[in-house]
Parts: sequence; C-alpha cells; structure tokens
Amino acid sequence: MNIASEDITGLVLAGGRGTRMGGVDKGLQNHQGLPLALHALLRLQPQVGQLMINANRNLAAYEAMGAPVWPDPLPDFPGPLAGLLAGLEHCDTPYLVTVPCDTPHFPADLVARLARGMADAEAEVAMASTLEDGELRAQPVFALVRSDLLESLVAYLHQGERKIAVWMRQHRCVEVPFDDASAFFNANTLADLQLLQR
Repeated sequence: MNIASEDITGLVLAGGRGTRMGGVDKGLQNHQGLPLALHALLRLQPQVGQLMINANRNLAAYEAMGAPVWPDPLPDFPGPLAGLLAGLEHCDTPYLVTVPCDTPHFPADLVARLARGMADAEAEVAMASTLEDGELRAQPVFALVRSDLLESLVAYLHQGERKIAVWMRQHRCVEVPFDDASAFFNANTLADLQLLQR
C-alpha cells in the first residue's frame, strides 16, 4: 500500500507560547528574511496535497502566508496535541502530517519517508526519530497520522492528558529513523535562532 502525497494534508504547528524565546510569536521570527513558519510551509508544500497552519496569535500575519489558519480548539495553549486536534478537525484528506514552525531545515523527503514507514508497518501513526549520542530519539511533532484518529485524540484530551508521544503510542505507531539529526534542529531560544542564521 502506497500513500499518495495528495492524500496528505500538511500542518505547520505555530500555536505555542514561545516561552523560551521570551514569549514572542516564534513562527513570525525572522530567519534569512522570511518568518520561520513560512520557511516550514514552503518546505512542506511540495511534499503534501494541502496545507494548514495552527496559530493562536497574530492570525492575520499567518493568513497572509496563503494557507488556512486554525487556532487551538482548547484554551490556554495546551501544547502540540491541541494543534494536532485543530488540524484533524479540519483535515479533508485521509492523513495529516505535522511539522513545528521552528525547524526550517527538516528533510525534503520527510513526508515520503514517514508515508513509506507507515505503509510498510501498516501503522496508524509514523513519527520521525533521530540518532543522537548513539540513541534513537523520537521527534513526535514530526508525525504522519491517520485522520480517523480524531475521536481517539478528543477522548485522550478530555482525560486531561497532554503528552503527544504517549497518545501516539496508544496506536499502531512506527518510528522512522533519520540519519541527519541537524535537519531537526529547532529554534527554541533566541540563541538557537542566531545559530540557525549561519
């Protein structure tokens, strides 16, 4: 079974508080002349059939990037699962893939490799993992998810749970290893952002 790119909607997660960056709207921070979230959007665009953004502030700035923008359906910035929930609620394709707004150099074949991993394992969720210091580390915000898992996610969030990897592993979940950990370098702080500029 192959998963076609047009059956996948791409979601850029830009709904966080940006706490470690002093509370700024991380997706709108400048990286090489463009907002971080726009880098993620442009990198995702050729890999998927449709695009969306999850954001909770400065919605007009995100809408100007040319993709539909959906805020968290839950209050108080509960984290990436709320963004995933927003994406699944508005997803018209059988699959949804998520990437965070602060990792502008994620692999150009990210979605194809996640899709292949999911198909091969007959999984419901495929998440990226990277080799760091000899250990595989899951990167659950880079994940391909079947859109029919919406009800499961709603139930999980209603229990007050918030951990994204825990929810994913309740399903048939496969980790897809990527060799280049630096491609997943994310700008959590302003210092990280300056490192990215190089």
